[in-house]
Amino acid sequence: GALQSANMGLPLGDVLEGNRAIALETGPFLHSAQDVADLVLASRGGKPVYLREVAAVRDGAPPPSRYVWYGAVDHADGKSTLSEQPAVTIAVTKKPGENAIDVANAVMQRVQELHNTVIPADVQVTETRNYGATANDKAMTLIKKLLFATLSVVALVFFALGRREAAIVGVAVILTLTVTLFASWAWGFTLNRVSLFALIFSIGILVDDAIVVVENIHRHQALEPGKSLREIIPGAVDEVGGPTILATLTVIAALLPMAFVSGLMGPYMSPIPINASMGMVLSLAIAFMVTPWLARLWMKATHAGDDGTVAGHGLARRMAPLFHRIFRPLLDERSGRRNRSLLGLAVAGLIALSVLLPVFGLVVLKMLPFDNKSEFQVVVDMPAGTPVEKTAAVLHALGAHLATVPEVTNYQAYAGTASPINFNGLVRQYYLRAGGEVGDIQVNLVDKSHRHEKSHAIAMRERPALRAIGERFGANVKVVEVPPGPPVMAPIVAEVYGPDAEGRRAVARQVRGVFEATPGVVDVDDSTIASAPKTVLVVDRTKAAQLGVTQQAIASTLRMGLAGDAATYLHDASRYAVPATIQLPPQMQGSLDALLQLTVRSQAGTLVPIRELVRVSDTVREQPLYHKDLLPVVFVVGDMAGTKVGDLDSPLYGMFQMRSKLADLKMPDGGQLTEYFIRQPANPYAGYALKWDGEWQITYETFRDMGAAYAVGL
Repeated sequence: GALQSANMGLPLGDVLEGNRAIALETGPFLHSAQDVADLVLASRGGKPVYLREVAAVRDGAPPPSRYVWYGAVDHADGKSTLSEQPAVTIAVTKKPGENAIDVANAVMQRVQELHNTVIPADVQVTETRNYGATANDKAMTLIKKLLFATLSVVALVFFALGRREAAIVGVAVILTLTVTLFASWAWGFTLNRVSLFALIFSIGILVDDAIVVVENIHRHQALEPGKSLREIIPGAVDEVGGPTILATLTVIAALLPMAFVSGLMGPYMSPIPINASMGMVLSLAIAFMVTPWLARLWMKATHAGDDGTVAGHGLARRMAPLFHRIFRPLLDERSGRRNRSLLGLAVAGLIALSVLLPVFGLVVLKMLPFDNKSEFQVVVDMPAGTPVEKTAAVLHALGAHLATVPEVTNYQAYAGTASPINFNGLVRQYYLRAGGEVGDIQVNLVDKSHRHEKSHAIAMRERPALRAIGERFGANVKVVEVPPGPPVMAPIVAEVYGPDAEGRRAVARQVRGVFEATPGVVDVDDSTIASAPKTVLVVDRTKAAQLGVTQQAIASTLRMGLAGDAATYLHDASRYAVPATIQLPPQMQGSLDALLQLTVRSQAGTLVPIRELVRVSDTVREQPLYHKDLLPVVFVVGDMAGTKVGDLDSPLYGMFQMRSKLADLKMPDGGQLTEYFIRQPANPYAGYALKWDGEWQITYETFRDMGAAYAVGL
């Protein structure tokens, strides 16, 4: 309208004057709120009517649709003090292949450089999450463990064979690790926690080849004291060459199947067998080429075993009586077979007992154990239609409780929007969380070196109190931990399929009841929303057409009055465009009567109240529709958590507890609920079906792929 017409400027071309081309354009644009207020809308009685006379012009921020604040917790002097301040969160993600540690350090350095210039002095900048520092801490821990494992092997060889032999093994180990890391880099792997774990995992077999060669040379020195090392080494290496090669290939055949695991678990596991297999091949080459050469240079021509025995010296000689006492009964000609049979039965019995441990709950069957993180997340879902201010009040109440937890250092609260997305949030689709009814709190804990309890124990301990606070406000509160392995939508997921949407929702409500009635199952939710009111303004198209009013004009006017509409944009020096928004005063925006009093111009030029062109119809909000692999589905989710550490908090136990109760559910069509574990129903329209997903699916796919690959390896 008038704002758009007044805020118009165009380059018109060039005017030739005095042998010069002068650029010509129209204007000016609207630059400020004062320009907007001074805009002349019409003339009445020869006097101009200014915009400021019919509307209040305000230069400021739009009404908030989301709130973000930072809560700092101080536990000094045994008292918990909470300080909350409005905040803006900036999330930085590294590019693929870049070093997370370098990126994080560079970002924090740039922030320091911008302080007191771009960042005002009174603005506090806090680093709330630094996965680069976490990765560096994990890497340093693994490197220390790698050094400890290497030194342990060298120390064992030192006490068993001697210092020269230990030095040879140490050099072989260092060479093997160095060449393996280079080969891993050439293969395309980066130096991360998984690749370092692969080296620690395989350190025992990486040094095995070198130890076998050195020990056999050492043994031949005792058997052939009159020969020089030059004569002993070829025969000693040749004697163990064939078995060593066969043993190496056997280990590789046992490890490589892990590289063929599919799904999300594949990238986690593939570096382990590939790095370990490369290390085995390289250690074999070093054992046959470098180790004999070092033995020729460093080992003595004679040693303490020159008396013709092969017991060696030091620890090996002292351990010999123990070995004889253990192995002689198994090798005896008369009673050896019986003793070996008893040993075989004992081993078989122990294997059977180990298989029964998960069945009786003595060992929790879980994909991966909980890690000790420095964070967890509190996800809040309010009933549909809840204003963002009420959601913010719930988050404030939850934050007040979190401030009393001794291990909490700070938190960031987000009302009406989602916190910065991590890998777990990406899989759980937290980036879709928006609107007044959603919120979450990112909770940061003190460093694990400064607390006694692990993050999982803290989350488990605080979950009941947080849920109780949420129940007072009618909120669904879930405590979400960073998973140690591949993330899933939820640890326990039940996918409900069926021929019609209302039937699927009815079955999902019953399944949710089973979830809530099962001991240990927490954070229960589903993909439906609670019934929420909705008002539809039905346009009388016939009457509107007779007056020359379009449905678009009615809808645009109503939207402008309620939510505001950017009529034009100011041309100021701001980096981002500043909209000139038209809307009703805040005190009238919540009134349906005020909206219906708005007018639209008819074809004859008269102003027609919208009330005369619409009919008010009260209804409820539509339910969201979800599809998985093009099949309509309703999700029911939950988690398994005990009341104390040591309880069965593996999702698999909760899932199998609920199975027996599903048979009692009543289906809308009078049939039975069909269960699926490894695939979706072939025909979901033939009846109602439930497919178990979540951590169970990851566990099944991993063990299926590993089992098949290991069968081929065997």
